[in-house]
Amino acid sequence: MKKTLYLMRHGQTLFNVQHKIQGWCDSPLTETGIKQAQAAKKYFNDNEIDFDAAYCSTAERSSDTLELVTNLPYTRLKGLRELSFGAFEGEQEYLHPKDDPKKHFGDYYVQFGGEDNLAAQQRVNKTLLEIMNQDNSTVLAVSHAGACMMFSDLWTDMQKLRDGGFTNCSILKFSFENNKFIFEKLINV
Repeated sequence: MKKTLYLMRHGQTLFNVQHKIQGWCDSPLTETGIKQAQAAKKYFNDNEIDFDAAYCSTAERSSDTLELVTNLPYTRLKGLRELSFGAFEGEQEYLHPKDDPKKHFGDYYVQFGGEDNLAAQQRVNKTLLEIMNQDNSTVLAVSHAGACMMFSDLWTDMQKLRDGGFTNCSILKFSFENNKFIFEKLINV
């Protein structure tokens, strides 16, 4: 049976505005982030998209976004968290190493108590496979830019996302069948 996954990035946060590294640490949605989530809700309502299930990471920025998009009961999952940046959490974004778009940050952050990119990618992929193998046909999952990009890197040409501008509250639509995700489109609200 063909199913649909809408994988969405959380709304803009205070740390996004301040250009701070935000992995497992958290900051609140801004007024713009709230409006972005409301625009996503409008998109889903206008297109008559109803969800059978909703999930988000354990970060409040994700659950706050999800609660603005739908009033369905939802499940918070550690598997949907962003990459951990270790000691760099909350620091300025210019401290990120220059990354190879195909490898993201590799294992750079492990030496600082963070997470290996490949481990995070597999964590997110495993979680989304488990979600989609449940008895749901249309699912909303709210996560983070890095987590969404790493997951998508397994299933599509990342250039499609980079060219389309993967901004806060961007939505990635995937179909799911035979245990495989097929990227359909990037939706910017």
